Amino acid sequence: MEKRRWLKAFLILICSIFAASMLVYAQSPTPNNQAAANDPGVRAGSVNAGQPLSSLSSYQLLYFQNGQTRFNNVDSVTGASPGLGPTYNSTSCGSCHSQPAAGGTSSSASQFPNIGPNPQVAAATAGGANNHVPFFITFDGPVREARFPFIVSNGAVTSTPDGGVHDLFTITGRSDAPGCTLAQPDFELMQELNDVIFRIPTPVFGAGLIENIADATILANMAANSSLKRSLGISSQPNVSGNDGTITRFGWKAQNKSLEVFAGEAYNVEIGVTNELFPSERGAPPASCIFNGTPEDSTNFSLTGDQIPSDIVAFSTFMHFLAPPAPSTTGIPGNPSLASTQAGKVIFSLIHCDMCHTPQLPTAASSLTAALSNQTAALYSDLLVHHMGSGLADRVTQGAAGPDQFRTAPLWGLGQRIFFLHDGRATPENGGLVDAIQQHASSGSEANAVISLYNQLSPQQKQNLLNFLRSL
Repeated sequence: MEKRRWLKAFLILICSIFAASMLVYAQSPTPNNQAAANDPGVRAGSVNAGQPLSSLSSYQLLYFQNGQTRFNNVDSVTGASPGLGPTYNSTSCGSCHSQPAAGGTSSSASQFPNIGPNPQVAAATAGGANNHVPFFITFDGPVREARFPFIVSNGAVTSTPDGGVHDLFTITGRSDAPGCTLAQPDFELMQELNDVIFRIPTPVFGAGLIENIADATILANMAANSSLKRSLGISSQPNVSGNDGTITRFGWKAQNKSLEVFAGEAYNVEIGVTNELFPSERGAPPASCIFNGTPEDSTNFSLTGDQIPSDIVAFSTFMHFLAPPAPSTTGIPGNPSLASTQAGKVIFSLIHCDMCHTPQLPTAASSLTAALSNQTAALYSDLLVHHMGSGLADRVTQGAAGPDQFRTAPLWGLGQRIFFLHDGRATPENGGLVDAIQQHASSGSEANAVISLYNQLSPQQKQNLLNFLRSL
């Protein structure tokens, strides 16, 4: 019986490779002088990004708008929006999640000059702070956070895991933080010691739909096409909560259980605002740098209506009700035709990209709003974590996700992203989407067989696939 199953899996692999090879032959190999496939770049035209889900009630829309306003609000140490610091990466949620609209990922000054430079450049000296800008934060580069995989002691990297975020800036020198003296981490030293890795913001469009996909649906999808997945070397797993054992799904390693946990952790880690889920200041800062009681963000009992919830509840409401971007139905404006994107969609499935980037999953019934209930989420992700090999490994473990494991990134909205992969290494300057695809392949990666099939495509077929991805 085992021999029969092995033979069946082997035959499936052979048939898959044969099918991909026949596709190349059927469309006839292109002449040697045909130009190589290129990332078409950020697509123009409206994708309705940043809009609320349709069919929200008037009250739900009011709470969405309130959450959106707070998401973009700039925090300070004290004053009207207190809580910034003592350490931070930026001064608002919206400053990092801005492309192509609030809730997205990192923008770029070179791509969109009207947006301005990387907001972290300005955040370094906001309010009079006297930080220097680390070497990995550039004018037109991606917003980044830094993590140290291992603890450093006496100038040497130890084998003791760290993995936590080490904020870029401190409130030292700000006019609303008199007397605070707190040094920035020595990122240059950590780079010399090869003990610093980076991550860029994950977009949260359609996040309410993602949260409402049942665990059973995710597990059933994981079990589907098992023989083909084994033949391709794909062996996914969910990341899970250490407390209740349910599937976690937000963040680069799917380390966060819910949008509220995601919001609460980011508010504390990225901006430094303590809250009802994360009520402690990070890193035991000196008393001279503590200006507020904790939690700095909490339920507003004395207010009314949509002003009552804390910021993190308002953030999560905004994300729950945030619609996914609309894919193009007319091709890529200013780029190749709808026929090309449709051909690319066929190729996406033929070379088995869809074995990890599942095109759609159904949501469960929702008690929050009918707009999330029993919907089809066209997320292009299985929400599972996969071994991505030595090339992408960041040496950080979070929950059940190990040093080289990452959540399958949802692809909806990819058409307007500028930077790719967890650390933003795939940029417009080095090939963008083309580079991101190739970086999926390295020693130990579950994507190696699929990337091998991609590399067998003709330049035109690759271009069709890239055009399809940019239509999302």
